[in-house]
Amino acid sequence: MTAPRPIFNPARALAVRVLMRVLAGETFAAPALDSALAAARLPTRDAGLATHIVYGTLRHAPTLEAALTPLLRGETHPKTRALLLAGAFEKLVLGTPPHAVVSEYVGLARGARLAPSGLVNAVLRRMDLPPVTEETRFALPGWLIQMFRAAYGERAEAVMADLLTPQPLWLSLSEEGVRALEAEGSAVEPGPNGVDRVTLARPLRESGAYQRGQAQPINPASLAVVDALGEVAGARVLDLAGGAGIKAAMLAARGAQVTSVDVEGRKHAAARQNLARLGLSADFVTHDLTGPLSLPPAPLVLLDAPCTGTGTLRAHPEIKLRLTPEAIGEMAALQSRMLPNAAALVQPGGLLVYSVCSVAPQEGAEVVADFLAAHPEFSPEPLPDLDLPTAPAGDGMLTVMEDGIDGFFIARLRRKP
Repeated sequence: MTAPRPIFNPARALAVRVLMRVLAGETFAAPALDSALAAARLPTRDAGLATHIVYGTLRHAPTLEAALTPLLRGETHPKTRALLLAGAFEKLVLGTPPHAVVSEYVGLARGARLAPSGLVNAVLRRMDLPPVTEETRFALPGWLIQMFRAAYGERAEAVMADLLTPQPLWLSLSEEGVRALEAEGSAVEPGPNGVDRVTLARPLRESGAYQRGQAQPINPASLAVVDALGEVAGARVLDLAGGAGIKAAMLAARGAQVTSVDVEGRKHAAARQNLARLGLSADFVTHDLTGPLSLPPAPLVLLDAPCTGTGTLRAHPEIKLRLTPEAIGEMAALQSRMLPNAAALVQPGGLLVYSVCSVAPQEGAEVVADFLAAHPEFSPEPLPDLDLPTAPAGDGMLTVMEDGIDGFFIARLRRKP
């Protein structure tokens, strides 16, 4: 005897449960969604719907909250609020017919026991777009809007609008990888900086190109950080704050002898596994870069420092719901402690590249300016052509966050011989 079919779409139930955890600050969207989808084993179409609802709701959350809050009285349970925000996204952003949204989410509230169905019915029927302000138009707090305007000037409005669009899948592919993906039915579109924009026919990890080490996910702006080092073949490169080792992999693929350093040793296991998949290798060191590191100086040093991630809001929209101006100052203080320790590892005449995936001037241009003022043995030099749209930023530059490109600050600093 087959089980009765649920009266609600399980994709929406999964999306609401993920949203509840992310909005509560328990986790980030990517790992929470990946884990939930792996456990649920939804059909591809339903998995796509759940993903669209989670990320779309988070991208538009400030605007959806402005529409929702006036319709609620008193405390609202986190499950109920997450469900109403998801319903608001479908009604107000996706343009799903209102009667269909009400029917789906009332059924979900009742069937999955996520919220009082009467409340959901009343609120979703009455909900409409809030008055248009800069904050509701761009779904950003006012202080972040000011930051983007300062970073990008007349291009800021296009950047902020682009942040509300879905993040493309960017893959660095070998020629064999392109052919393998296209043979599986995936669409491969050449993108900037030699990175391809891909629409997959099957999950990435199940594709032959990924399993054979012919594909590596990386944003074009992230790869531009590696490009900023110039020619690396045969050179010893220190990849500082290397995290999961994606840039280490790109460096090793170009023939560098890479040592990747990170404070979290657990990240080295994932990096080694990824390098092995790609047929590459690197050395790993666990160290807190707020203190000096005893390694022989190298001709090329990359510090892709931990940051607030304001340049990745399209892929990680929950950041804008949590970030404060105070947090930016705290992160800038951390970066200012790390940069001199990275510089101490650059041999005379060598090159230091400093980068952050943030467009906040405190984390980029101001950190570099303070460092150069205290370290006259270093001087800035122009970056090579990065094959990406850029904007000047102090002694470095920002990649422009349009068409799915992340925002990175990158500076190239040369040590005197």
